[in-house]
Amino acid sequence: MLPSSSDRPFATPEDQRRCRAAIITGSKTFYSASKLLPNSVRKPAYGLYAFCRLSDDAIDLDGGSLQALNRLYFRLDRCHRGRPLPNPADRAMADLLSAHAVPVAIPEALLEGLGWDAEGRRYETISDLHAYAARVASTVGVMMTLLMDVRKPSALARACDLGAAMQLTNIARDVGEDARNGRIYLPLQWLDEAGVDVAGFLSDPQPTAELRSVVARLLEEARRLYAQARSGIAELPRNCRPAILAASKIYADIGREVADAGFDSVTRRAHTSGRRKLQLLAESLVEAPRISTGWDAPALPECAFLVDAVTTHRRRPIPAPRGLAAFTAPFVRTLALFERLERAEIYD
Repeated sequence: MLPSSSDRPFATPEDQRRCRAAIITGSKTFYSASKLLPNSVRKPAYGLYAFCRLSDDAIDLDGGSLQALNRLYFRLDRCHRGRPLPNPADRAMADLLSAHAVPVAIPEALLEGLGWDAEGRRYETISDLHAYAARVASTVGVMMTLLMDVRKPSALARACDLGAAMQLTNIARDVGEDARNGRIYLPLQWLDEAGVDVAGFLSDPQPTAELRSVVARLLEEARRLYAQARSGIAELPRNCRPAILAASKIYADIGREVADAGFDSVTRRAHTSGRRKLQLLAESLVEAPRISTGWDAPALPECAFLVDAVTTHRRRPIPAPRGLAAFTAPFVRTLALFERLERAEIYD
């Protein structure tokens, strides 16, 4: 019988150290907020972040190819079956899926969103953009909620709101950087209404008044979602609330920095200083116990499938291992990917 994460974890202490190293170098915001999490949640959260980062990097390193995406689905399937490949992020993800009954549909949706990135998809409406945010960000919010052993639909809906708000903030902050890489995530419908010519902007990114108005509009939508998400924090365990509130505050503060710069995220990239993060962490410790529930709206329509995946999920035993031949070819392809990632020293 295969081991399960509940009685014998796949991830070793060294795996956990490497996952922690990935978040320290990859997301100072997430790492700052994670310091307020209890150890029982913080360790698997590092593993979740490492898996998400490795997936994103794998697509980028392979030029956004379909083959790279297929290898990621293969890796996730191995994690789901309790047969993770010999990699810190994979072993940590296998533990997470098993110990916290995370439906595999949730990380599969994350990979789908990375696939949309790989194909250079653009988003016509704000609803289309919410569908993208649901996959690349709300999925993480849902999985973090499950790590805290919370499965209430109302809490999951608010986690989706928070993930979407953070993603919209990222998009608003990175308009210039994305444009210089030939990408645009702002809703095309909004750009057209504001009189922004997309082709012209991509060829010569400039923070025109028209473009700034679209950035401001996007940040207003993010602000609305942050406000909705706040009540969901009260449904989390008390010792987890300060960390999630801190993450929300730090990301929202990035949006404030963009606004303070006149919504110019083309010639500058907003960031929150270490001193400001400490201030927000301290505020979160004080405010978190006073947050109350009250927003009982369903999840964004574009995120509803994530909540449904959790509410209909049932634990099932890990199937018996299949013959080696069934895995040989994809295993060899995946090893090639890991060799490239190792050369990039992602975890060192």
